[in-house]
Amino acid sequence: MRHLRLPVAATRLGMVAEQVVRAFWPFWTAIFLVLAPLMMGWQDLAPLEVFWGGAVISVVALVATLIWGIRQFRLPTTDQAVDRVDAALPGRPIAAVADTQAIGSGDAASEAVWQAHMARMADRTKLARAVEPDLRISNRDPYGLRFIALLFFVAALLFGSLFRISSVGGIVAGSDPSLVTGPVWEAWVEPPAYTGKPSIYLNDIPAGPLRVPTGSEVTLRLYGEVGALTVAETVSGRVDDVGAASDAQQQFVITQSGTLTIAGPTPTTWEVTAIADEPPIVDLTGPIESDAMGELSQPFAAFDDYGVTFGAATITLDLAAVDRRHGLTIDPDPIASLVLDLPMPFRGNRADFDDFLIDNLSEHPLANLPVTLQLSVTDDAEQTGVSQAEPMILPGRRFFQPFARAVIEQRRDLMWSKANVVRVNQILRAVSNRPEGLFSNETTYLRLRTIIRRLDNMAEFGMTDDGQAEIVKALWDLAIQLEDGRLADARERLRRAQERLSEAMRNGASDEEIAELMQELREATDDYLRMLAQEAEPNDGTDQADNGQDGEPMSMDELQALMDRIEELMQEGRMAEAQELMEQLNQMMENMRVTQGEGGDGPPSPGEQSMQDLSDTLREQEELSDDSFSELQEQFNPGEPGQQPQPGQQGQEGDQGQSPDGSEGQQGQNGSQQGQEGQQGQGQGVGEDAQSGQQRGDGAGGEADERSLAQRQEALREELRRQRDGLPGLPGESGDIARRSLERAEGAMEGAEDALRDGDLAEAIDQQAEALDALRNGMRELGQALAENQNSEPGQGTEQGEASGRPEQGQRDPLGREMGNTGQLGTDQELLGGVDINRRAEELLDEIRRRSAEQNRPEIERDYLRRLLDQF
Repeated sequence: MRHLRLPVAATRLGMVAEQVVRAFWPFWTAIFLVLAPLMMGWQDLAPLEVFWGGAVISVVALVATLIWGIRQFRLPTTDQAVDRVDAALPGRPIAAVADTQAIGSGDAASEAVWQAHMARMADRTKLARAVEPDLRISNRDPYGLRFIALLFFVAALLFGSLFRISSVGGIVAGSDPSLVTGPVWEAWVEPPAYTGKPSIYLNDIPAGPLRVPTGSEVTLRLYGEVGALTVAETVSGRVDDVGAASDAQQQFVITQSGTLTIAGPTPTTWEVTAIADEPPIVDLTGPIESDAMGELSQPFAAFDDYGVTFGAATITLDLAAVDRRHGLTIDPDPIASLVLDLPMPFRGNRADFDDFLIDNLSEHPLANLPVTLQLSVTDDAEQTGVSQAEPMILPGRRFFQPFARAVIEQRRDLMWSKANVVRVNQILRAVSNRPEGLFSNETTYLRLRTIIRRLDNMAEFGMTDDGQAEIVKALWDLAIQLEDGRLADARERLRRAQERLSEAMRNGASDEEIAELMQELREATDDYLRMLAQEAEPNDGTDQADNGQDGEPMSMDELQALMDRIEELMQEGRMAEAQELMEQLNQMMENMRVTQGEGGDGPPSPGEQSMQDLSDTLREQEELSDDSFSELQEQFNPGEPGQQPQPGQQGQEGDQGQSPDGSEGQQGQNGSQQGQEGQQGQGQGVGEDAQSGQQRGDGAGGEADERSLAQRQEALREELRRQRDGLPGLPGESGDIARRSLERAEGAMEGAEDALRDGDLAEAIDQQAEALDALRNGMRELGQALAENQNSEPGQGTEQGEASGRPEQGQRDPLGREMGNTGQLGTDQELLGGVDINRRAEELLDEIRRRSAEQNRPEIERDYLRRLLDQF
């Protein structure tokens, strides 16, 4: 069978390789272990005794491993190769072909079967392929000695040379290698690592000019008789600790240009030019920019011949350029220069790059003061490049609210010098003498009073660094609150946005600031209209929806077009015309009314009546809480103006609780709690008011007020009990939670009543805040229970809807959307036009299943469709 010759021959060669590897792996392991030290030149450095000892051990190891290998080696035969090939085939067809018929040789049928069997086996032999040899010997070398030897040999190839083996002959002959080969030398020049330059092997560099970076290290090795070769150089600049010129190994650093000579039978000289590492360069590439929030952006560029490693920006007060007026007239306290790290590229080349220094330094003492900005960069050689000092005004956040700007100015004066503590205290007292119109709520006023009392204490006993930092932080927080305004009332936010934009027009703000303020105005307008649409405006008579015919319905498109026109005029610099349109916008917003339906004439349902009653109770409780807080202020600041809540303020913080979800009503609670904390801060101060000798609750008038507050609290508690008893029967978890919340509110009211009778206003305010929170939670859960009950009883809901009346057809909210049948946004009218809803639902489910099974659709879409199927 000729087709078996090639597989059998290849298999036999593989078997020979197996025998060679298994028999002679110790031999070539010993060869590698012997060659590695010879290639590294250890024989030239080792003593003669060590050399001969190693030579004897090497010869013995080589002979022993060779003999062992010869004894282990067995040359595979052809029959062994055929047997291995046959074993790899199914049914061993080669052996089957060689078989003879044992029985039935005379029977024609048996012989036919035998011939068919032989033909089948012969065809199967055609599938024969060469069998791969098994060259693994890990079971024979469990410690991996062959790999260790191979590692030594590879290291010798990399760091040694095969030519060094020739020195063994000279050692064996008993002669000095230098007498045969003459004196030789090797030299390398290693540039500094940060340059990225490769090492230079001087044996490959012909004599002549040679350019290398300054700081490169030269290593020389001289072989042969001592004194046969000498080194002369003028590149290191060494004057001390200079070794002999004939030392076998020399090392020095190139610091200057000069010559390097290796003198001997064939002298070699190089004219070395030391390439100096130039210091890095950095410069400002544009003016500094900032936005209204004080974030600065300073472009810069840096360059170095090998790369910049570090950069810094130093900002120093330019005292000569400071306008020394007001709180800046006295000498400042030492203000350390501000050092900022320059941004460096994470990837890429640092030899030449542009970048931006971006930071917000609004809270730093140097903000909005004349400073000098100087950039510096350092390279790997620790050389520094410095830019010219650039005078500028350090950008900081701009405040448009006048009182916030005044607070920030006093903060600046206090950071300028601790000696300004008396002046800052006096100015803050002056500006807050008549607080009407300055403060949006009691919280900001109480924060200012707390700051003033702390300043009183520091003015008397001295201001420490920690005290200064505390007041500076408090003034910043107060200014931010005054500027941004934590107003839950969208109408107030809209008014403030209009005022800030008008102030920016008068002060000549930049285009970026105007764009930010216009965006703020748009957002405030959207929030205000959305609030009107949900009828969540405070019921103080100013922004309540008007059902009369005198209202001016406005669309959002008209307002948007007007604001776009204002922004366009401001960008064109036509500030006068923009101011006129701004006043028109203010007037239009004041006159705007929301056109709404008349509503039904039928009586409200029991659930709706309960919600309305609880809403009235919540509003009255918030008013009582405000009155209690004002009474508490009067005890600590008798006769001081501005302690009573401003007109409309109670409505702003009280009526927020009318929303059943409690999201806006939380303002009233926070206001009460913050007021209590402010009162405690005032009580702990040592200011003039705290030491004036006024006692809490002096006078019959104060006692009468407290009795009046207690009586009002008692009346509210009784009213809440009546409302709780009259709640409709609502099954479910939400109804139970609503009842428990109202019980908790009643208990808190009772605690507040007892505290008012005892004259403990602080405890009363705390209990009132807890009652407000419980009331809001109860209203929210009651609304949820009513909605669940209406959904579970469609017949009852329909009857109630007909009884309460539906909004008239065509009514729309302030954004022009049609009002639904329940007075909410959207509509519940039939949308399918009489189509069978069950059949339509089945069609939609089939379509969703089909699309979710399409593999070419995006995974995110199919995941969404699967979630729909799981839900429905």
